[in-house]
Amino acid sequence: MNKTSIAVDIGASSGRLIAGSLEAGKLKLEEVHRFNNELIKKGDHFCWDIDKLFSEIKTGLKECHAKGITPSSIGIDTWAVDFVLLDENDNLLTDAVAYRDPRTDGMMEEVFEIISKERLYLETGIQFQKFNTIYQLYSLKKNYPEVLKKAKTFLMIPDYLNFLLTGIKSNEYTNATSTQLVNAFTKKWDMELIESLGINKEMFQTIQPPKTILGLFKASIVEETGIDMDVVLPATHDTGSAVIAVPEIEGTIYISSGTWSLIGVENHFPICVTKALDYNFTNEGGIDYQFRFLKNIMGLWMIQEVKRNYQDQYTFAELVKLAKEPEHFTSTVNVDDERFLKPENMIEEIKNYCSETNQSVPTTPGEISKCVFDSLVVSYQSAIRQIEEIYEKQFTKVNVIGGGCQNELLNQLIANATGKEVNAGPIEATAIGNVTAQLLALGELKNVREARSIIKESFDVKTYTRSELG
Repeated sequence: MNKTSIAVDIGASSGRLIAGSLEAGKLKLEEVHRFNNELIKKGDHFCWDIDKLFSEIKTGLKECHAKGITPSSIGIDTWAVDFVLLDENDNLLTDAVAYRDPRTDGMMEEVFEIISKERLYLETGIQFQKFNTIYQLYSLKKNYPEVLKKAKTFLMIPDYLNFLLTGIKSNEYTNATSTQLVNAFTKKWDMELIESLGINKEMFQTIQPPKTILGLFKASIVEETGIDMDVVLPATHDTGSAVIAVPEIEGTIYISSGTWSLIGVENHFPICVTKALDYNFTNEGGIDYQFRFLKNIMGLWMIQEVKRNYQDQYTFAELVKLAKEPEHFTSTVNVDDERFLKPENMIEEIKNYCSETNQSVPTTPGEISKCVFDSLVVSYQSAIRQIEEIYEKQFTKVNVIGGGCQNELLNQLIANATGKEVNAGPIEATAIGNVTAQLLALGELKNVREARSIIKESFDVKTYTRSELG
């Protein structure tokens, strides 16, 4: 009997438990439980409700039991960079403060006074974003030094959820690389960098790669949920899992499209050259120590906020439809401007940007939506040109994966702008990659190459080419 694995995939707006297994040579998925995720205000900070997230995982496990699903393993992936600290008794010292919290304002520049920007990039290969873990930790050191002194354990969000399930502490490789504290070449914590910042190096755990089997549930979890299984490390950084699901990786630039847009290529080694630094590309760890050479671009977060600002009176599908109507509206914004990271009102911020740059100001929901989608494509097109410049080659295909690949307008706009073949799918890329890593660990799959071949046969992919109007 084929083994079943549970992917726990938690993003910035929702989470779900998905059961995956091999049946007749194809990968089959079944959603077991879905739940919302959102930022909450705790004291002065925007945080994730980590207790709620763990409660939802247990609810999903109970639903597995109720449905007669008997998984062999479970793996958890989330977004990157965020973490918690534990004290000597394994109690939380910190809330799970979110990367959109302003506590890191100005911290990157202060770190550069201690460690040069060039050294940071040459050693870690990670792009500079003000919310990277390194700047979050430095903010703690500066503003709450007593908390950092008490810290005995550093765990990223999926690491902490794994600890709650098993009682075992570890830091998973793909997510650890996003901290900007892992040496890209040794693939271990860069203790010299950590010591340079005056941060306790003893709180960091041994870095474990994807496909590591951590262990079984704690007795209390078995008693509460009624089931037991191995906890396996997938690529716990959700983009790391998603990229595993790109069916054809050779000659392909991928866009993992969700709240963020991650655009890049898979590589066998880190590219830490000056041009990559200048263009602010990152070298995040992947499965089997592959590297995801990519750029992190503001993604569908912008349209999510637009929808919210319109009091959810339009669905995403309706906003896409409305965006097709104002054909002659051409204003765009720089989606990576920090003003769009967490504005009070996304619609007003877009209007202000257009006004300040002497462009036509969008006034209708259709114009606002078109501005967002057109702006994303401008950013994608720029990143693709930079990748091709660094690689000194042309890529013929773009593969859009994740929930955003359902946006047919955006897919067509990418094809029109780049002139490349755009393949959209699979939609559930992150869950697929998560399950794949588990099945590899359990011996159900031989290697990633075989897995990608099966993924290609298992899920629909739609192709777009430049239209006559493009």
